[in-house]
This record gives sequence, structure tokens and C-alpha cells, in this order.
Amino acid sequence: MADPKGFLTTRREVARTRPVETRVRDWNEVYVPGSLLPVISKQAGRCMDCGVPFCHSGCPLGNLIPEWNDYAYRGDWRAASERLHATNNFPEFTGRLCPAPCESACVLGINQPAVTIKNVEVTIVDKAWEAGVITPQPPQRLSGKTVAVIGSGPAGLAAAQQLTRAGHTVAVFERADRVGGLLRYGIPEFKMEKRHLNRRIEQMRAEGTKFRTGVEIGRDTDAASLRKRYDAVVIAAGATTARDLPVPGRELGGVHQAMEYLPLSNKVQEGDLIASPISAEGKHVVVIGGGDTGADCVGTAHRQGAASVTQLEIMPRPSDERPAHQPWPTFPMTFKVTSAHEEGGERVYSVSTTRFEGDGNGDVQWLHLVEVEFVAGRLTRKPGTERRIPAQLVTLAMGFTGTDQENGLVAQFGLDLDERGNIARDASYATNVDGVFVAGDAGRGQSLIVWAIAEGRAAARGVDRYLTGESRLPYPIRPTDRSLAV
Repeated sequence: MADPKGFLTTRREVARTRPVETRVRDWNEVYVPGSLLPVISKQAGRCMDCGVPFCHSGCPLGNLIPEWNDYAYRGDWRAASERLHATNNFPEFTGRLCPAPCESACVLGINQPAVTIKNVEVTIVDKAWEAGVITPQPPQRLSGKTVAVIGSGPAGLAAAQQLTRAGHTVAVFERADRVGGLLRYGIPEFKMEKRHLNRRIEQMRAEGTKFRTGVEIGRDTDAASLRKRYDAVVIAAGATTARDLPVPGRELGGVHQAMEYLPLSNKVQEGDLIASPISAEGKHVVVIGGGDTGADCVGTAHRQGAASVTQLEIMPRPSDERPAHQPWPTFPMTFKVTSAHEEGGERVYSVSTTRFEGDGNGDVQWLHLVEVEFVAGRLTRKPGTERRIPAQLVTLAMGFTGTDQENGLVAQFGLDLDERGNIARDASYATNVDGVFVAGDAGRGQSLIVWAIAEGRAAARGVDRYLTGESRLPYPIRPTDRSLAV
């Protein structure tokens, strides 16, 4: 335990963000650099001797949260980093991007604001990098086995690092021009600067992991040649098939999927483009979808100089407090204000888009919507509530429906799909094809970054055991997840 009275004497304090008028003029992370360090030890001291730390069950990685909270409280950053990395390959990613289901499960959160677990996590790893504690961990000996990992998002990177450290020769194939998957081209710079990603990639290269960019399995290289060359294959290609909106006017210019819009801004930050070819500058922007991807579009539009930003959500506005049907320690659906929402714009709930209207030149100019409500469990339109709003740029951020099947990857491997359209796998993450495994959104469906890392680690254990007959890699999934236990 850290401070025995910390949860009684110290109020919750989170990272400070830079002023809105300053941060919307650049693409740097929204948080004030170094603002956490003066208070983080006291915040870690709020972690209480709760007997059964439910934060463990809230975290898909099973992070040893009370242990590294104790070390952070005492200022032992090396020991805190060791305990943090025992379960999480990339805490600087989750510490910035994860919605922190661990905090929803915090015992203190039953009747007080939860421990700032996420802020403690990111401070520990940032301090560890600063102190030079995080170094490459190459294997002591090689197994002689080879593994191909398809996809370099968080699941693929986690699987690759675990397998490399287990002594296997690992090559990661990425269809984009840079490593990182959605971490590289889906997450805006203001949420996570790509220097954090680059630093991890260099660590992995020093450990022996090989990266092959600009190679799409199924098109540039077929599955048969990959299976012939490698002893095992891990598919971590994500759930990249975006949900569309088939309404009149969808074909108009200016209506884009979020993942057509967001990567271009990241390419500008990488120096590949001078300006994004899809820009919100001076336009009335409408974002359809109320999730994290939609918020990313909102923040990006602010930085591009949008005239206005409106975010639409078909579901009702969530409650401010935990709903009765989502009791502690479950992860509740509550109303959240992200850094992007702090920067302006309007959020409209319980509405559905009926059509897009053009300006006569083939570009979208208006979006028509109608209010909706649940009647007898069904979503219905409310008569007389139709209206239109200006929309010169529309981004569709309505989630993803499964793995891309157009490139031939699924068909060439001969993979079975489950009832949701994801690649089917067993408890060891093995598919119906011998030696082929799947991890992350490709098998789980659209989910959180923390689940992607957990599944990458779990799949690595399954592959290691397949190749060698046993595995010393750790159990990454919490034991209560019987369907995913390895």
C-alpha cells in the first residue's frame, strides 16, 4: 500500500491541458508538458489497501496497478517501470489513448473519484524513458523458428515483440508506408505524438524484429508463399472495413470515411504533404458518429480552421452519472467531454441522417436529419422534426464491421469467419488453418487499444507453444476471461 490515508486526504487531480486558444494552433499533445510530475506521487498514494483490487479485472492486460502505484508514490521509477512492463509492452500508448476501464473498476470509485491510474501509468513510462531505464531486450538465443506478423498496429507490435524476445525470428508486414497501423495514421498527433511510437519501433528493431512496409498480404504477396516461408503466421490486420451510410447523396464530393480524412493530417505532420487534400478550413463540418474516432475528426477539424463543427449521434445523450444497469465495477457508458470537445463545436444526440444535398456542382452543401427515439425497443423517427444543417465536409465515423476481405487475405488463407464477420479462432488464438493465428480487431472486432495489446500478447503465447511445445511467455489475459484464456 502507498499512503494509508491518501484516499482520505488527497483529492483527485488529473493532467492539465494547454489553453484551447493555444493548442488548436498546433498539433502537439494537448497536455501541459511535465504537469503531472509534481502531483503524481500523491495521486498514486490515493491507491488504497482494498483487499481485492478490482482494477486488475477492469484492465484487459491485468496490469499490476497497486504495485506500480506504490513504487510511484515512493519515487522508485525503475521498479515501477519493471512492474508496469511486466504486463504491458507499450504503456505510453495506453497511458495516452486508453479510456481506462481500470479506473471504472477502482474500488475507491464506489463512492469517491477513482485513482488517476492512467495518469500514473503514463508518468511512470515517460520517466523510465527519460532515465534510460527502457532498453532493448534481445533474446539470449534463437529458436530457429520464423514468424510472420501481418499488421503493425498495437496487436501486431505486441505479438511481434513477445515472439522476438522468445527467440523467434519475426518479420512484421505492414501495407502502409510506415509502421504503426492506426497508431500511425488513425490517431491524431494531438492525442499521441508519433515520437513515442518511433521510439518503440527502434527498440523492437534493436531486439531483432524486422519490418516490411508497403507490403499488403493478399495483393503484393500471396498467402501460400508466406506460409511456405514462415513456420507460423499471426494475422493482426485490424477491423478496417468501415461502416457506410447508404443514403441519397452519399456519392457527393466532401463526404468521406473518417479513415480517409484522418490519415492525411498525419501525413502532413510526417512531412509527406504540405497540406491535407481533404481540409476543413473555412467549411461547415459535420461528423457522423459519437465515438473516439468522431472526436478525433472534431479535433482535427478545429486545427484545420473549420467554420463550424457539428457531431451527430443516433443514440440518446448518455447520463452524467453511472447508469443503474451498469453498476460498479463495469465500464459505464457516461457522458464524456474529450479534449476535442473542449475546443468547441456542437454535439447533437438522437438524430439520424436522411440524405445529403449538393450545391449543384457535385459537392455536399447540406445534411438533412430527423430526430429519433426508441419506441417499444425500436428506433423510430419523430414526425415533424426534419431539418437541414450546413455541411461542406462530412466525415463518417460510425465504426468498423470487420476485416477487409477485398484484398484476398481471408480467401487465400482459407480462413473461417465467425457470425460477426471476424476471423474465427480458438482459445489459443489459432484459426482453422494450421500455423495461422489471429489477434486484435481482426478476430475480436473493433475494440480498444488495451485489448489489442492484450490479444497480441495472448496470441504470441499460443504461437510460441505451437512452435516449441511449451511457452514461458506470461498469461496476458485476466483469468476471468475463460473464452480468451490461453
